[in-house]
This record gives sequence, structure tokens and C-alpha cells, in this order.
Amino acid sequence: MVTKAEIAERIVQSILARKIRPGERLGEQELADLFGVSRTLVREALMQLQARGFVAVRSRVGWYVVEPSFEEARETYAARRVVETGMLRDAGRPLQAALRTLRQHVAREREVIQHGDAGARSVELADFHVCLAECLGNRILTAMMVDLSARTTLVSALYQSQTEAQGSNDDHAAIVEALAVGDNARAEALMRDHIDGLAARLDETLAGAGSASDRLRAALTEPQPARPPVASGAQPAPAPSAATGKAATRKAAPTKAARRRVAPAAGSPRR
Repeated sequence: MVTKAEIAERIVQSILARKIRPGERLGEQELADLFGVSRTLVREALMQLQARGFVAVRSRVGWYVVEPSFEEARETYAARRVVETGMLRDAGRPLQAALRTLRQHVAREREVIQHGDAGARSVELADFHVCLAECLGNRILTAMMVDLSARTTLVSALYQSQTEAQGSNDDHAAIVEALAVGDNARAEALMRDHIDGLAARLDETLAGAGSASDRLRAALTEPQPARPPVASGAQPAPAPSAATGKAATRKAAPTKAARRRVAPAAGSPRR
């Protein structure tokens, strides 16, 4: 039987893979059916994620993935700057097995950047920081990095473009090589520059009007190198003539009596 901890981690991993986006609703019954468990167990898992800052609950809306504010986005990178540079400052020289693991991870990032989709790139690039904490042997920092990486993914989905993946991969490779030669001070400086560079790319205007549907539309129309667009051969519909447009306008315009008969619309769902 699936445990509440496993449900919570599956949701976190889906956030990292950008399969679940900021603002997306998480239905208790839907998740219960998916995992084959009770709604009570799902609710307990979601409460764990609420305590970790990933989801929230609202009356008449239910559970949903949080949408970090721009200020929270800046604070996320500020926290990472303190945690990750300090982790490297206090680390000893990694064992050869750890260096081999880190180099393999960097190589896998490069492969996914060339051939994978946006979700796979996001997972590999975020997981480097978790892998680094694991290789340095600190379990507490590893758990912290899982949460910080997932929160960074939410921030990135709202406030960053996805065009700098290769630059991040190059930064990761340079950090690993500095550790390999025992230059922790250089590794720390490289990590600081890496995080500062990511923070500098935060752009509040990329969140648009704050509409989850707008961001979803943008995600679905993002070019996918490995998958040609479904509608690549479709021809655009012809623009309506001026006469047609005027006729449509006259037809669509309701009379005053009709407007009085129209009942007020119910409250729109949260976006």
C-alpha cells in the first residue's frame, strides 16, 4: 500500500518535472483514485506538503500548488546562496566515487539538454544540487536541497525563461572539476556566481497577468525539439471580411430587454 510519504514525494517529483505547475488544483478524490488509497491518506500527504510550502488549501477551491510571489522567488535564491555555498565551504575533498557520480550526472544533464524535453531538463538540472549534497555526505542538507530545488522549479516556471539550460550545465561541470582538484574556495565562488546568475534572470513580467491558463497555454505551445508540433501542417483560418465582422457584431449585440433577462454569472473558478 502506498504511504502518505510516498504520495507526497511523488507530487514533489512531479513538480520538479514540471508535470504539476504553479496554481494547479490537486483534487483529493482524484489523487485517492490514482493511488488507490483513501481521501484521508491523501489529505494527510497534502498537509505534509502544506507544511513544506508546496501546496495550500482554500475554501471552495480545495488544494492547489502554491504560486510563489516575486519576493518569495528572490528569497528562495537567497536561501540557496547561503546553504549551497556554505555546504561547499565546509566540505572536504570528495571521494573518487562521489566525483565519478557527479561527473556522470553532468554528462546525463548534457545528454538530456540535447535530446530531452523541458521537464526532463528541469529534473536533471535541479537534481544536480541534491546529488551534490548526497555526495558530500550530509543527509540533512540533502533533504533541504530536495525542498529548495522543488521550490526553485515553481519559481522558475513563473519568473524565468527556459533558454539557459546549457549555461547551467557548464556551471555544474566547472564546480565538479574545482572539487576534483581540491579547490573548494573556487567551487564555492562558482556556486555563488551560478546562483546569482539564476537569481538575476528572475523577471516578474514573465508571469503575465498571473493567469494559470495563460501559463499553461504558453507551456503547451513551447517548441519541443524531439516532438514536432501537432498542428505543424495546419493552415491558418482566413481573416473575416469587414462585412462579415459587422454582421457578426450586429447579430451578437443583445437588446436592452435581453440584457435584463440574463442572470448574473456565477463566480468564476480560481485561475
